[in-house]
Amino acid sequence: MTASSPGPFPATTDLSDRHPQVQIAAPVFRDFGGRVAFAGPAFTVRVFEDNTPVRAALETPGQGRVLVVDGGASLNCALLGDVLGTLAVRNGWAGVVVNGCVRDSVALTSLPLGVKALATHPRRSGKGDSGEQDISLMFAGVSIEPGNWIYADADGLLVSSEALSLP
Repeated sequence: MTASSPGPFPATTDLSDRHPQVQIAAPVFRDFGGRVAFAGPAFTVRVFEDNTPVRAALETPGQGRVLVVDGGASLNCALLGDVLGTLAVRNGWAGVVVNGCVRDSVALTSLPLGVKALATHPRRSGKGDSGEQDISLMFAGVSIEPGNWIYADADGLLVSSEALSLP
């Protein structure tokens, strides 16, 4: 851990310098959780304006993983709010990355959970149980496979095929 490290793992800037092969997401995400810095293996979900599969994933043991949700960059409704954020904390998830919107943003900042998303939206999502999980995703200029390592902090989001460290 370096002096600039924001948590129990090296800062994304240091990881990027040391591991130039990592993928770096386009700087489109904002921080909404109580933890700006988080890392863990990815569990992937693809949905569109339906957060039922997001809830189903967060109801399982997180084991320090990061839920990566490709919501198709929809800005029409939220896919995560304080209820699901609380569920994520209770079940041991390190963070949630949403290619879409969240809601209850003030409440999310009080949770010990990393949350990155495009924006906020007050409308809740539909409930149709449509979506896919544990699949390859591509958004924000990165390709994310289930089990890839996600590293996130105030400076950005990195994707790596393996756990990273600094010498």
